[in-house]
Order: sequence, then C-alpha cells, then structure tokens
Amino acid sequence: MEQGKHAVQSRWFAGKEKSRMRTVSNEGGGKRDYETRSLDGQAVLLLAVQALLGTANALSGTFLPIYLWKSSQSFALVGWFNLTQFLVSGLTFWLAGKWVKEHNKMNSLRVGVALSGLFYFTVLLLGKSAVAYAVPLGVMIGIGNGLFWLAFNVVYFEVTEPGNRDRFNGWAGLLGSGAGIVAPWISGWLITMSKGERGYSIIFTISSVIFAIAVVLSFWLKKRESSGTYDWLHGFRQLRERGNPWRHAVPAIVCQGVREGVYMFFIGLLVFLATKNEGKLGNFSLVTSLVALVSFWLIGRLLKPERRRAAMLIGAIAVTAAIAPLFWPLSYRTLLIFGIGTALFMPLYIIPMTSTVFDLIGSSEESARQREEFVILREAGLTAGRIVGVAAYLLVLPFMEKSDYVVPFLMLAVGAFPILGWLLMRGLLGKTVQGRKEPSS
Repeated sequence: MEQGKHAVQSRWFAGKEKSRMRTVSNEGGGKRDYETRSLDGQAVLLLAVQALLGTANALSGTFLPIYLWKSSQSFALVGWFNLTQFLVSGLTFWLAGKWVKEHNKMNSLRVGVALSGLFYFTVLLLGKSAVAYAVPLGVMIGIGNGLFWLAFNVVYFEVTEPGNRDRFNGWAGLLGSGAGIVAPWISGWLITMSKGERGYSIIFTISSVIFAIAVVLSFWLKKRESSGTYDWLHGFRQLRERGNPWRHAVPAIVCQGVREGVYMFFIGLLVFLATKNEGKLGNFSLVTSLVALVSFWLIGRLLKPERRRAAMLIGAIAVTAAIAPLFWPLSYRTLLIFGIGTALFMPLYIIPMTSTVFDLIGSSEESARQREEFVILREAGLTAGRIVGVAAYLLVLPFMEKSDYVVPFLMLAVGAFPILGWLLMRGLLGKTVQGRKEPSS
C-alpha cells in the first residue's frame, strides 16, 4: 500500500516491529480521517476486483437456481444448495481467520476468486448431472465465497476511512447494480437464443474467464502486512460482555441475513416461474439494477454519517412496504413493481448498516487491531440469519401448493426483519460518529 501520495491519507496498519495498531498520515497526525471523501488507488482497485466478481456472479449466479430447478424440478434442492453454501461460507470465515490475520490475506482473496471460477467450470463440465452434486457444489462455492469476502472485508476496512466509507459503499453498490443491468440481460438473451442448455454452457464459460481476469487484477493490490495472533473466541467474548455495542450490532446483522437468505435466490426463481422465460428474468434484473444504480449513486454522494439513522429507518420501512405487490396475483408486473421498490430504497438501508458496522470496528485502537475477528463476527451474524431464512423457506415448501398466500407471507415474514434491524442499530448509528474515542498516534 502506498503512503504519502495524497493530501490526506491515514490508514490502520500493523507494523512488523510493533504489535500495536497505529495510524499514519503524511501530515503527521494520528487520528482517523472523518472529512475526506475521496478514494485512493488501492480502494479503486479493490472496487474493480469486486466489480469483476459481481459481473461474473450476475452472469451465471442469477440463473443458477433456475438451472438447478429446471434439472431437478425440486424447490427443496435449490434450498439445500443455498443452505450448504451459507453454512460452509460462515465456517470458512472462522477457520480462515488465522490465515488472513497471521499470514497473507491477499492470497485468501485470490484463492476465493479462483475457487468461484472453478465452481462454474465444474458446473459446466457436469451439465444437468450437477443436481446430483448440489451439496458438494454448495461446499465448493461456500469455501470460495468465504475466502474472498473475509479478505475483501478486511482490506476494505484498511483502505477506507470513516469519511469515505459511505462513498466506497455507494460506488460498490453502483458497480454491482451496473453489472446487474448488463450481465443478466446478456445471459437471459443468450439462454433464450441458444434454447437452454447451450446458453447456460456459454454463460458459465464466460463467468469462469471473468473470475480468472479478477485473479490477475488482484495481483496489483499491494501485499498488506500481518500482525497479531488470531483469537478464535474473540467474537463470542464480545457477545458475553455487558454493555458491548456488538450485542446490538450482531442481532441487527442477523436480521439483515434472514432477509438475504431467501431473497438472494428466490426472487429470480419467482420471476422465472411467473414467466417461464430466462429472457424475462434478464429484463427484470436490467430494470431493477438500473434503478438500484441510480439510487446507490445518489445516496452514496449525499449520505453523511449524521444522516444514517433517518436514512436507515426510511429504507427499512420502504423495503418492507415494497412487499405488498406480492400479495396480488403472481405475475411479471407485480414482481417488477416489487423489484423496483426494493431497488429504490434498499441503498438507504444497506449503506448506513454496512458503514456503521465497519466504523464500529475502527472505533478504537484496540478494536481495529482485532479487525479480522470483528469481520468474522459480522459474517457469523449474516450466516446465522441466512440459515434462519433458508430454514423458513424449507419449512413452508410443503404448503406452497395449498395456498397462494404462503409465498407472499414468507416474503413478508423474512422481508420485515430490516425494521427490527434498525431498532437494534438505532443507538449505534449516532454513537459511531459522535462521541467516538480517538486512537492515539
């Protein structure tokens, strides 16, 4: 990581000769930067790697549940595949924490990207017989996701400041939405024009190539110094300590995970079931991602830390209200109304949520020194929530054919959790910006 090339640049980093965390800046100060909103070259490069990963996943990941369902005609198999990858991803975070903290986090990031590419290449080779290996495939992608996102979140914390974290998250959402605009539309068109199986083979191949490019690009991310000893039970101790802010933050993160666990795969499946056309799913993703892109861009530019509390409340209520169209007869139109509403307001919820949690990690010298453990604690909350969400999905499957309202009530039950998340986070949304104890230089 380069130092001293910008007007203001301070980062948490671990010195090889000192065990304590410190801050550096070219102005000689020792405090975190709460004002500068610009992103340096390493932050931009990290965004580029994430954008490539998002593009590859948007190309193939959007249609993977449909591919598995069409090959198996089983909603349960799709659920078990996702449950497996969530479980394995969370476990990988915890086990790989020692590697990332004490050795080379950049290698973890690269191996994670490479495994994700290998996953789609394996699906390509297996073809329709991939359904017989749904659980092993879930293990493979779970390990890949765990290794990548653990390293990514640690590096993200290191290359951003409280002053530019909302901007980074806004750009991350914007790039992800941009990928969601083009990639699924292209995939849907290819699958439709190639009449199914050949189209899936093409998009899985393209995704594998993009993952390979992301691995190459990641070598321009500078190797980051390691420091300290990995504490296996650090997160558990935070939750046992009275008055610890993580006792509110982690349950809020669980609430975020409950919604994600179902929405990450089931919305696309619902669109396909309503239309029986992959091209329509591509169009759905194009429209909703375009709305999300504009929303992330505006909110990323305008949102300031002191406005997070109000923004997150508005976002939580709005994305819950957006579920209402699902109670109408299931059609492409009702799903599109739901999708546009969600895309428009989700950035108001997710940007304050993410930025506040990472500000909490950097709220003191001691907590920043344990950033890997806190990133893992955050992922443990997401994993627990996603498991709860998928478990709810699997439990209601037997009743889906008995009533048209089972699906909308499931979506409402898991989709309303952001409101509970805000209730848990509302105190932290103010405290992580004001009244923060500054670390000494």
